[in-house]
Amino acid sequence: MALAAVVYAVLLAQVLLYPGIDTLVATLGAGTTLDASMWFLTAEFAAFVVFAVPWGLASDAAGRRVPFVAAGALLGALGYLCLALLPTVTESFALALVLRAFQGAATVGAFSLAMTMLMDLGGSHGRNMGATGIAIGLGTATGAPLGGVLYEFGPLVPLYAASGVLLLVAVCVPFVVDRAPEGGERQSPFASLRRTPTLSLPYAFGFVDRMTAGFFSLVGTLYFRTVFGLSPAATGVTLALFFAPFALLQYPFGVVSDRIGRTIPVVAGSALYGVAVVGVGAVADLRVAQAGMVVVGVLGALMAPATLALVTDLAAETERGVAMAGFNIAGSLGFLAGIVVGGVAADAYGYGTAFLLVGGLELLLAAVTLPAFVRLGVGAASVDGA
Repeated sequence: MALAAVVYAVLLAQVLLYPGIDTLVATLGAGTTLDASMWFLTAEFAAFVVFAVPWGLASDAAGRRVPFVAAGALLGALGYLCLALLPTVTESFALALVLRAFQGAATVGAFSLAMTMLMDLGGSHGRNMGATGIAIGLGTATGAPLGGVLYEFGPLVPLYAASGVLLLVAVCVPFVVDRAPEGGERQSPFASLRRTPTLSLPYAFGFVDRMTAGFFSLVGTLYFRTVFGLSPAATGVTLALFFAPFALLQYPFGVVSDRIGRTIPVVAGSALYGVAVVGVGAVADLRVAQAGMVVVGVLGALMAPATLALVTDLAAETERGVAMAGFNIAGSLGFLAGIVVGGVAADAYGYGTAFLLVGGLELLLAAVTLPAFVRLGVGAASVDGA
């Protein structure tokens, strides 16, 4: 529960900024809305990609997780605070992007290694990763509406709140028991992937699943803001319609994946998820679109813990830090792709086409990887023996 709380806090701080991202970047000196919002989100996740590996390597080599989680949270809190104070010094949006990258480089250490600590626990992998999924989902589910409310008090208030949340993590996490295995040889995720090529399966789904998350964080937010004319607070509530079932159902679905295997939750769940994403962008009625967000959340909860558990099933015990770093790199690249590809597609061809593109990629991946899952045989028996 303590480790899940760390993951929850990091995601809460991150998502607080999303509902009014357009007003935030304007306050930080941006001259545009869609492009500036895209680059502001991109800066954080580009840093996630670059710095996830160093954090994982350092933790695996030291045989410790807690000091690195605390350091990442403390530096992340400093990054959010500097962003909040920036408008009092300058209106340079370029400097805001530099600070955003610093904040992302720090935050990924706390996020990725807290997830790795959950991998270090004994017991069923699906259950442990279900706890991770609940934390991620609850962080985003509460962060979206709370962020929308905080924006009502001012565009910089979510930044101060995010800084305070991460500072609390830095203070509390040293009291968590560190169960990391003894330090081992420094290995990159790429070396781990060469030894265990099947890790490419959860990495691929991590990429596409997080692509849809990046897509909703930017294009989905602006879609509900512009097409349906919602306020930041109402947009936050609408995003929570996805994140609430995504959070609450991950633990039970994680337990289910321990019993029936990973193939059905990952492959079938992803295919249906892609259809649901396309549906959200295809309807003209707000209530129907919001109902579609609930369906997307339920299907996301079905596949997410099974995908995370598959990383734990396949990774060597002494390489879990870099294995999770590799998964988070794939996910961060997917988030970046969702922001950039979704933003460009929406700008050039409209929101409907952008939703079709992202949902279609999820469907395509499920179809292409089904034979590999069948050959791998990640059914209930193999999961129980992992």
